[in-house]
Amino acid sequence: EPRSPWCCLAWTLVIGTMNSLVFLLNLLLMFVIFTLVLLPTIVVVYFGFQCHSQVLHSSARYCESILDDNSSSALIILGFVIMSPLLVVAMAIYCSLARRLQLLVCFQPYSLALYKGGRCCRRGEGAPCWARGCNAQLKAWV
Repeated sequence: EPRSPWCCLAWTLVIGTMNSLVFLLNLLLMFVIFTLVLLPTIVVVYFGFQCHSQVLHSSARYCESILDDNSSSALIILGFVIMSPLLVVAMAIYCSLARRLQLLVCFQPYSLALYKGGRCCRRGEGAPCWARGCNAQLKAWV
């Protein structure tokens, strides 16, 4: 049975808020994973740029005693070379974690705001997420 206009608007706001929270959770998880996996690249490129005389040329002791322009250039090149495999590793970790937690199944369709009653999936099935209106036939990955 269709909902009243005000009830439909309220449920639309609830579902929109829920979907936004799930999206922010996915974004936060992706940011944390990519930051942790790409940390070696970030550090190597940072020190390479910090100690190179044409870029920042820091007066830190390690820049004057250990790193010259050639070694700084080597660090910059090494950082960008190891970035590609680490991006693949970070994406694989995120995808496997999102699949295991079934985060992409937690998005709710807006059709739940239009009609009263009927759930899209039975209780006990589906994702371990707090949002339980998912379509059991719809999977993010097969």
